[in-house]
Amino acid sequence: MAEPHSTSNSTLTPPPSTSAGNNESSRASPSSSRHARGDDQNSADRSQNRFRPPEIEPIVGYAGRVIGWGFGDASSAVREDAWSCFAVVFTFWFFVSVTIILGVYGSMSLVLGPETSIAFQPSPLFVQYLTVENLEEKPGPIVYGTYRYPDLDVITTWEETLHVTIPSNTHQEWIYYLNTGSEVNISYHLSSESSSVLLVIADGAESLTQWIEYPTYPNSTLSWNVIHGTGMITQKICSSSSYYIALGNLDEVVQVELNLTVRAYLHNTKNAYYKCALASSSSCTLSIFFPHGNAAILTTPSPQKNASENEWYVKLTYGPRWITYIVGIGGLTLLMYWAFNLLNNLRCSREERAGPTQNGTAPERGPLLSRKEDDLSSWGSSYDSVSQDDEDLDFPAGGSAEANNSHGETSNSTQRLCAICFDAPRDCFFLPCGHCATCFECGTRIAEAAGTCPVCRRNMKKVRKIFTV
Repeated sequence: MAEPHSTSNSTLTPPPSTSAGNNESSRASPSSSRHARGDDQNSADRSQNRFRPPEIEPIVGYAGRVIGWGFGDASSAVREDAWSCFAVVFTFWFFVSVTIILGVYGSMSLVLGPETSIAFQPSPLFVQYLTVENLEEKPGPIVYGTYRYPDLDVITTWEETLHVTIPSNTHQEWIYYLNTGSEVNISYHLSSESSSVLLVIADGAESLTQWIEYPTYPNSTLSWNVIHGTGMITQKICSSSSYYIALGNLDEVVQVELNLTVRAYLHNTKNAYYKCALASSSSCTLSIFFPHGNAAILTTPSPQKNASENEWYVKLTYGPRWITYIVGIGGLTLLMYWAFNLLNNLRCSREERAGPTQNGTAPERGPLLSRKEDDLSSWGSSYDSVSQDDEDLDFPAGGSAEANNSHGETSNSTQRLCAICFDAPRDCFFLPCGHCATCFECGTRIAEAAGTCPVCRRNMKKVRKIFTV
């Protein structure tokens, strides 16, 4: 009859010798703590099933289900994880490269006003060349190349006069690229003294769009003014950007005359080594030197009498330095792959050092499966809570001599060996679930590590040893 026993004082009886003589004496002597093994073939089978760290040893749970692996399978798992890491890093850097090529250094369309001076200095690590294409059917823009970023020390003053008629509930704008330190003076004159219009200076297209949506909201633009009659507005430019000068009419049709006087700061092109004038529908290409890099300057001529001729549409395109992206993807991927393998090798070496010693002491094991919350219905008697799964185990709970003889005859079956070490027979059961799947020593180790049952994954509260009498 099976009796529960405390987990603190019970130990597993050492297995009998595998020699033929010992087997004969074991069959002749009565069984005490463990039944005698069959014969030399059974002993050889047990010897093959002993836990040896260097080999591939699956940890089999109920019904032959693999719930873990020994040290032998670590290399294949490491290889699979390493290839997964390789794929993740490769994908990550691929998307980073696409973002840089299409986002940071993607092509862009620019609208240029008179006396424009824009400097570009892309990274030589990612850009091999830049191309400027004139989309207009008229010449005008010029591309310069300098070995270093040009100084903003050329001062020029230019004027432009605009005569416009603005219908009711409409607006009209003009674009100018102004560098830091420039100054704009706008003199205006309305044809009707009783009429009034909105005059704004917007910093960029986003600011202009906000003003169009909410024309009476003054904080959406750099300068917002309600003008009527005759007057002047002055605005200082604090940062290099595209600025829009716009008029908005919310009343009846009105004619407006604007006189623009701009004191502009331009980039110095005196030391330029490259110059390319853009004819109608033509393009210029400037190579970017590696590794120090260089700069490109895009300029436009002074304003003409006809205002429609003072705007140019150009397209700027960056040519990627493909070797950087290829080497970057390959180098980063290999670096992460090497680091991942190194960490896994260190982990495996620690596991091997913590493995079984020469005297046969088994290594400490962590929880085999993820924790599963206790089922309140399983509390109480272990006999009432044993699941239907144990029917396939066919392991006698203990007691009769016939059951003990049957156990001795079939002890070579893997279902009767411990599912953890494959060495000792299953001679314990777990509380509260009542499953019998391991030897008492392995079950105690799982319980001490606050583990779970290998069969049902319920939390183990106690381990009871099964004694045969």
